[in-house]
Amino acid sequence: MSSEAAVAPDAEGEGGVTGPEAATGADWRRLDRRTVLVSALVTTGVVAGAAVPTTLGLSGRFGVGPAVAWVLAGAIVLIGCAAAGDYVRWRRTRYRIGAERVELHTGLLLVKKRSLARTRIRSVDLTAHLLQRVLGLVTVRIGTGEHSGNESTLELDPVPRSEGERLRLELLERAATGTPGTHREGELAALDPRWIRYAPASFVAPALGGAAAGAVMQVSDWFGAQGQVIDWIGDRFRDTSLLAMIVILAVAAVAAGVVGALGLWVEMWWSYRLEREPGGTLRIRRGLLTSRSVSIEERRLRGVDLVEPLGIRLFGAARVDAITTGLAKDDEEQHGDHNTLLPAAPRPVADTVAADVLRESTSPTGAPLTKHPLAARGRRLRRAFWATAAPGLVLALLGVLLTPVLLWIAFVCAVVGLPVGVFLARDAYRGLGHAISGDYLVVRSGTVRRSTAALERAGVIGWTVKQTYFQRRSGVLSLTATTAAGAGAYTAYDADASEGLDFASEAVPGLLEPFLERTPAGPVTATVSRASCR
Repeated sequence: MSSEAAVAPDAEGEGGVTGPEAATGADWRRLDRRTVLVSALVTTGVVAGAAVPTTLGLSGRFGVGPAVAWVLAGAIVLIGCAAAGDYVRWRRTRYRIGAERVELHTGLLLVKKRSLARTRIRSVDLTAHLLQRVLGLVTVRIGTGEHSGNESTLELDPVPRSEGERLRLELLERAATGTPGTHREGELAALDPRWIRYAPASFVAPALGGAAAGAVMQVSDWFGAQGQVIDWIGDRFRDTSLLAMIVILAVAAVAAGVVGALGLWVEMWWSYRLEREPGGTLRIRRGLLTSRSVSIEERRLRGVDLVEPLGIRLFGAARVDAITTGLAKDDEEQHGDHNTLLPAAPRPVADTVAADVLRESTSPTGAPLTKHPLAARGRRLRRAFWATAAPGLVLALLGVLLTPVLLWIAFVCAVVGLPVGVFLARDAYRGLGHAISGDYLVVRSGTVRRSTAALERAGVIGWTVKQTYFQRRSGVLSLTATTAAGAGAYTAYDADASEGLDFASEAVPGLLEPFLERTPAGPVTATVSRASCR
């Protein structure tokens, strides 16, 4: 639970707090005063990066001397303003850890008073960028895991590392009741440098290559030299055919993307360790320049998701994500890797880590799965055909009306796109499956990003049964298990209608029964074409 209020600045005295928390004697604390130094240094770096192009731009109008003077004066003003602003923030920010609530007061003209009930705290994460690491500081993010933006998170930026560790242990110590099981505590997984070979196989590499090419053109445009860059590239390939030039530039972009992907992997996963701490808390630590520490209470864990993007799957690797409640979901972190327990690693390693995390002898993600009917394969093949045929037909029509060049493009799209589409469709069908493995239900789907989710059956709070007109004609349906953890929904796509309903009924007995009818012969049918129960 979080609350926020605005009061006059003079109403925030150090001794002006009353109520249950005042009786506990909890002391108000301030952030580390070195935050002013960090802010000044960061601003100095930003100003230094902008000083060179600004000086060059001004020198053409005012001359070199005056341009340098103006830039230095502006830099001093900006750095001074940043340091002064952060000093005011430091002076006007305080926090305390009470017996029932965590409170944070900040603001000058508009004072914000926010608090989180300690019983609702689900995560205490520590991060530190390079400057903070040098100074021994960390940023502490205290969250409830609710989907309500920054209102469900308190951020202490920064505090000493020792204080951050103390807060993490103190705020998560209520989980120290222990979790039953015989699996070991301590280190569950550590970085193997050989895993870096999977970084270039991810989709990040080509994206970074394209971003690098775009950055070159953008920066050259800032300096008014984009035409010269294009002319320089043209001179290098003056005696080269157009096709060869395209291939060489594509290879160069891919090479730049591979280098970028390797660097990004090192920054994200260097010093990676997955540990089980006493009391039943999983802790992931990683990062080269920016260190990160994420804690997950095992009692909030509802399963694991074995993720196999196409590139790394071809090399027999997978990563492991946690299906859990209580991770940070604010705007800054929602696209991060907070729920990743293991980076891309060999599939046997991923299965072993998944089993250790769930305290199982074998991972449910490796259980034999029930295959889906051939009708599911037909649906995917038809989708692949129309996904390639429709653009080809449009291009061919435009080619007849406008230019024959579009006819050749349509031909190339058909020759290349149709085999690729058929391959992906058949691969997607082979990836479909579902099963019940002990206390977990398992669903698998996807081809570009294949996901094998093992969800704790007790964590399922509802089923959604969906059957479109075309699915009814094919005798298949889609079953979605809803949960409060992870993505919130995990679907078995295009399962056999009777077998799929049997699976849902057996996975969570009694939940779907009011929506089902059993014929005398035994098969189960849905009473409606779309049923949703929670």
